[in-house]
Amino acid sequence: MNEEEGNGWWAHESSVIDEGSIIGERTKIWHFSHVCSGALVGASCVLGQNVYVGPGVSIGAGSKIQNNVSIYEGITLGESVFCGPSVVFTNVINPRAAISRQEEYRPTDIQAGATLGANATILCGITIGTHAFIAAGAVVTRDVPPFALMKGVPARQVGWMSRHGGRLPLAVDGAGNAECPLTGTVHQLENGMLTELT
Repeated sequence: MNEEEGNGWWAHESSVIDEGSIIGERTKIWHFSHVCSGALVGASCVLGQNVYVGPGVSIGAGSKIQNNVSIYEGITLGESVFCGPSVVFTNVINPRAAISRQEEYRPTDIQAGATLGANATILCGITIGTHAFIAAGAVVTRDVPPFALMKGVPARQVGWMSRHGGRLPLAVDGAGNAECPLTGTVHQLENGMLTELT
C-alpha cells in the first residue's frame, strides 16, 4: 500500500495517479484505479477497484464510486453521488471505431446526492437531478427530475425517493404531500416537481 505523503489522500500502490490531477483530502483510491491528468476528485471520496477517471472529469466531495466504473471526459458528478458496481457511462452518441468524435462529446451531469444502481447505463448528454435514484440495470436515455425513482430498459419513472433513500407514497403524475418513511421529512409534489418542505 502506498500513502501519498503530504497530500492528505491515500492511493493503493497498484493505482495510477497522473501528475496534474487534483485529489481532495481524505479520499481513498483502491486497487488498479487510474486518475488522469486534469481530473478533479473532491474530498472524502472513495474510488473502488478498477475505477477510471478521465481528463476533465469532476467528482464532487463525498462521492462513492464502486468497482469497475469508467468515468469519461465530459461527465460531472456532484457531491455525494453513489455509483454502484459496473455503472456504465458514455460520452459519444454515435461512436464508430474508424471515426474520431472527440469534438462531439456530450456533457453528462449527475447532480448532488443521486444514486446510480449496479450495472445502470447512462447515455450521454443528459442530466440526472439531485437525489434521483436509478435502479440496478436501468438504461437512462433522457433527463431525470430530482428525487425521481427510475427503473427498466429504457428507464421509466416509477415513483419518488427522499434524499435518505426512502420511497415516498406519491403517484408519479399526482400531487400532494408525503413523509419520508425513514426520517419523517415532508415532501411536496406539484406540477411534476418534488421539493422538501421540512
